[in-house]
Amino acid sequence: MKKKIVAINTTIMLGLSSVLAVPGVDAESIQDMKEKKEAIQEKRSGVQSGIHNAEQDIKKLQGQQESLEDQISRIEKEISDSEAKIKEKDIQIKETQAEIEKLKEEIAVLIERIEKRNELLKERAVSFQESGGDISYLEVLLGSSSFSDFVGRVNAVATIVEADREILEQHEADKKELEESQKAVEQKMADLQSMLAELKEMNAQLTNQKQQKDALMAKLEKEEEQTQELKMSLQEEEENLAAQQSAIQKAIELEQSRRAELEAARKRAAAEARSGSGGGGESVSAAPRISSGAFTNPSAGRVTSKMGPRWNKQHAGIDIAKKGTVPVVASADGVVMRAYVSSTYGNCVMITHSINGQQYTTVYAHMRSMNVSTGQVVAKGQKIGLMGNTGRSYGQHLHFEIHKGSWNVSKSNAVNPLSYVSY
Repeated sequence: MKKKIVAINTTIMLGLSSVLAVPGVDAESIQDMKEKKEAIQEKRSGVQSGIHNAEQDIKKLQGQQESLEDQISRIEKEISDSEAKIKEKDIQIKETQAEIEKLKEEIAVLIERIEKRNELLKERAVSFQESGGDISYLEVLLGSSSFSDFVGRVNAVATIVEADREILEQHEADKKELEESQKAVEQKMADLQSMLAELKEMNAQLTNQKQQKDALMAKLEKEEEQTQELKMSLQEEEENLAAQQSAIQKAIELEQSRRAELEAARKRAAAEARSGSGGGGESVSAAPRISSGAFTNPSAGRVTSKMGPRWNKQHAGIDIAKKGTVPVVASADGVVMRAYVSSTYGNCVMITHSINGQQYTTVYAHMRSMNVSTGQVVAKGQKIGLMGNTGRSYGQHLHFEIHKGSWNVSKSNAVNPLSYVSY
């Protein structure tokens, strides 16, 4: 079955140019954000349709697997039956071989009997030949001296004649029995060997069928796994679209009050930078110094993996590692698009920024804990969590991404963070 390719354009250019950028209320800006919110809703509908199609494909694949399991069970039963019959025929062949051996012994006895009778008949013939054939049974009878002697001679002749006749009849019967016994046992052996060959051929065909069914089952299971992954990917994307839609709504609601909220966030960031935070006995790192420019470093530490190809995949950001309790801060002013737990990213925060009319999205993954929630306005340098080792991670570090535009599953908007922050 060919894989269905679900092509979904997941790049959503929110363009929150009015968020945290323009003082006062801008009607055109609000209208623009509303239009973008509607565009995202359309994208969500497409993704939801993709999720529905994936669910239908999964049900279909599961139904095919159930049917295939029934077929495999039937074939396995037939294989088991054929193997039992093969064993039975093997036993019958061995028994027949034993019969043949026994028959050989009987044949040897019959042959001996036949040979003895042949010798007896030969002796009679020689005796008859030596007498010249002059003395006949009639002469024997006529040479009797009395009636009682005649009767005795009649009985003797009759006995001799009957004996000869019985010898000949037994001779013929033994020969016929020998031939029939040989023919019967040979036919029985031929039939058994033929049935055994047919059973072995059937067993081989059934085994081949099972191998084909097993291969098809493995293929269906793989397709279901891929479709499940697609569904999960679409579900995560739908959640991200919903979060971005919510972020726009939040931006619209905060249009009038955003400056005061941002100022409060900046004060919190400054206070956190001054006070630091404890770590239960661990060494506590200071939050990174807030640098000038659009972006600041999201945490202290050293870069252990840069953006680019890694493990046959594209590493869409950089990894920053440091031991102890390490604060993670917002790299720029913005609105938390999403704060959630991902199977791959672990504890993850995504922040939408509008800088000089350009939208950016930053991603902070594998954190030990999160200090912000979805829809919250954050200031550059404000603590959003602690560096950790959650999700698909190997050792404590922060995975940091910058996207010029919206975040999407293919990460097509990802840019090199080292072009924006300095380590």
